[in-house]
Amino acid sequence: MRKEKTAMWICVLVSSVLMSLPWLVPHCGFFALFGLVPLLCADHIADINHIRRFRIWHYSFFVLWNSFTTWWVANATFGGAVFAVLANALQMSLIFGLFRLGKRRLKGILPYLLLASAWIAWERWYLQSAQISWPWLVLGNAFAQSTRSIQWYEFTGSLGGSAWVWACNITLFLLLKNVLEGDWARMQKKVRTAVLGWTVFVFAFPYAASLHLFHYYHEDTESSLPVIIGQPNFDPYEKFSSKSQAEQTEILLNLYSQAIPCADWKGLLLAPETFTSDVMLNDIQSGPTFRAFQAFLGRHPGAELLFGASAYQTYNRRSAPSILARKWGDGWIESRNSAIMTDVSGRTEVFHKSKLVVGTELTPYPKLFVPLDDNLGGVMGRCIAQKEISCLHLSGGTPFGCAVCYESVYGEYCTGYVRKGAQFLAVITNDAWWGDTPGYKQHLSYSRLRAIETRRDIARCGNTGISAIIDQRGEVLSSTPWWERTTLTGTVNLNTRQTFFVRYGDVIGRACTLLFLLLLLALGVKLLNRR
Repeated sequence: MRKEKTAMWICVLVSSVLMSLPWLVPHCGFFALFGLVPLLCADHIADINHIRRFRIWHYSFFVLWNSFTTWWVANATFGGAVFAVLANALQMSLIFGLFRLGKRRLKGILPYLLLASAWIAWERWYLQSAQISWPWLVLGNAFAQSTRSIQWYEFTGSLGGSAWVWACNITLFLLLKNVLEGDWARMQKKVRTAVLGWTVFVFAFPYAASLHLFHYYHEDTESSLPVIIGQPNFDPYEKFSSKSQAEQTEILLNLYSQAIPCADWKGLLLAPETFTSDVMLNDIQSGPTFRAFQAFLGRHPGAELLFGASAYQTYNRRSAPSILARKWGDGWIESRNSAIMTDVSGRTEVFHKSKLVVGTELTPYPKLFVPLDDNLGGVMGRCIAQKEISCLHLSGGTPFGCAVCYESVYGEYCTGYVRKGAQFLAVITNDAWWGDTPGYKQHLSYSRLRAIETRRDIARCGNTGISAIIDQRGEVLSSTPWWERTTLTGTVNLNTRQTFFVRYGDVIGRACTLLFLLLLLALGVKLLNRR
């Protein structure tokens, strides 16, 4: 028995390494197509040797996988990183435990369909409904640095990639199992041919389809927009102590001045998330940073500016305007993480970040956690999210979507900008909290998925990098170095066409959720009949 348990631990370690490579090494997405096979082999070893408590092995795998790929969260918050790893691994482990229960009552391929559908249904719930969600390791994200293999995300979104990962892993595992146990030799020739044909199809067809889409997709270049992305490169841990806001604003505007080629240049200037914290939504025009921006735009009247702000709204009233409001003098104050659009006329448009980071920005389930947080001294963030997605507009009326940091991880959410008419997307972010780790590279790569899903060019502005211009095929056309004060000049093409994924949403996720519920019902009936 010791030999079998050792083999299971080896399988767990191998699987955790294989599944981590796509997030850590560029162009390694294909490892995800067989990275779960060792885990399924360990599960099979446990079954045939009647080894109990296999949850120790599969939970260990999920902890290792989460740790290898997202350890960098600890650079910002050690406690949050531990919670994210353990809690996310626990949810994954519960799904695998349901699969093991299903194997006792369901026959043939059904338990594996239960596993795949339950997993994708959980990912959809993470992406759509959960207030506490960490969808960083959605299986379809494994191809974020291998975008030439998943051009068909314009039809399926990232959960189509999750379905592909499970289809390949389950197919390969069952094929190996049948060969090693002798069932393959007993199969009829037609059955073997069908199995081999399916195996080749499930591995090769998505690659072939993607390459075809990649080489034959051409952007419309007749309508485009010049952009200059400012990367001021302020250490977020020293932002409010090393330099005043006025000094930071001067540095950013000097970067723009050096990059703007001529006085009559027309285009969009981008500044990163939470660049300033002196914006009061009651009177945006009175803020010192906004006034400095207006003076600069007066010298460059053809330019328009998008910048991020920690914005606040005050209320002179006795009762709180919301459960998330904090006391402020004799009144109340609410905070938001905002993207603000302006031009030389002083016009302002504001978008408030909707997908907030739990803990630092969001107090989840506020009726439960706000009183608890009050007793702790108010340590959790209480940003208020915008309830309905909206676009910002250039002075000529061209609409575009601005995803603020974490929002760019949510695929179907970002299609909302395009359904509202967005002709390109902007992403403003501040990834420096994690330091020089894989975190900011992974975050950049997720913007490439959004470009494919929506077929929109993306102008990405990061405080410390990586800033980039990404085309509609998910290719990074140009980018800045990490941790360098610089600008990036380029052009984004405008597009009005809507992809299948934009028009119809996450069809794969909805279908898998329905399949999961049906299989769960069948399993429930089996369990009740046994009793």
